[in-house]
Amino acid sequence: MLALRELTLSHFRSHRIARLSLDGRPVAIHGRNGAGKTNILEAVSMLSPGRGLRRATVDEMIRRPEGVGWKVTATLQSLHQMHEVETWVEAGSPRQVRIDGKTAPQVALGRIARIVWLVPVMDRLWVEGAEGRRRFLDRMTMSFEPDHADAVLTYDKAMRERNRLLKDGQRDDHWYGALESQMARAATDIIANRAATLSQLAAAQAEAETAFPTANLSLIQPESTELPETELDLAQAFADSRPRDLLAGRTLIGPHRTDLAAIYAAKGIAARDCSTGEQKALLVSLILANGRALARDFGAPPILLLDEVAAHLDATRRAALYDEVCALGSQAFMTGTGPELFAELGDRASHFEVSEVDGTSHIEEVTQ
Repeated sequence: MLALRELTLSHFRSHRIARLSLDGRPVAIHGRNGAGKTNILEAVSMLSPGRGLRRATVDEMIRRPEGVGWKVTATLQSLHQMHEVETWVEAGSPRQVRIDGKTAPQVALGRIARIVWLVPVMDRLWVEGAEGRRRFLDRMTMSFEPDHADAVLTYDKAMRERNRLLKDGQRDDHWYGALESQMARAATDIIANRAATLSQLAAAQAEAETAFPTANLSLIQPESTELPETELDLAQAFADSRPRDLLAGRTLIGPHRTDLAAIYAAKGIAARDCSTGEQKALLVSLILANGRALARDFGAPPILLLDEVAAHLDATRRAALYDEVCALGSQAFMTGTGPELFAELGDRASHFEVSEVDGTSHIEEVTQ
């Protein structure tokens, strides 16, 4: 299985110090708003590559007023191995990672731990801009292919440099050619990885018996243009687009403009036109499908972070979610304002209460 056995937070957000001993079961965390529940989930999300579930800067996670930096330490069971994982920040310095006592890049976290999350800000995923949907897709893609993060970073860096040339009105073919070759190489991987992810999700949804609706997913381009898939064709497409891009001052084609479309399959309705409850149910369905696909691909279901998971779910759907999480065998960290929201879980989960005393969060295990 994939699970945290020990988790320690030091000077992270509202927590001066917090320690959780876990046994692999789902984790239900309740407490009043502002007590520090989500901060625990955010700390767990820092055991994966990237900026975590809030996309905050590392300095924003430092507990105030001390301002000494923060540290998250965990004992992680990954399949048949145990790993000691540490990630920390000292004030004014970048985030560092150590796995089993050795310094490691962030992408190494994605190779030993697969962490997927659903947070309230995603509730408007289907009705807001394409950037959020791309980020949602790329986070799922990274859960299957950790190196996808490097491809996205490489592409974005080269594109930013190309955009600077475009804004300055530069016309030197050699400068553009070098950057476009980098972009095309990375874009080929991005396109292939995203397509493979949609295929995995579709298969996982088709095979599942679930109380949640199936979402038919597709990738779309602006103006319904087709994006080339081979490296040579992509490089040529970037070159052909230079005159138009020079007028716009930015790159107008590429995987950075891809959008993710979803259809509520049973009703044939676009996700953006569904009710708030239906949109939430579609998101839950995709997260569960991601988990089922990873259980087959990685060998164990991912660690799920489900913040305020009960929002927009009635009691029946909530109970169905808990049943599916337990059947999946995922260590899901879930938050809610009261213990009654997790009553259906009973002793299938570990239960914790978070409270705030004198500006400091405290966490205590609750016996069922």
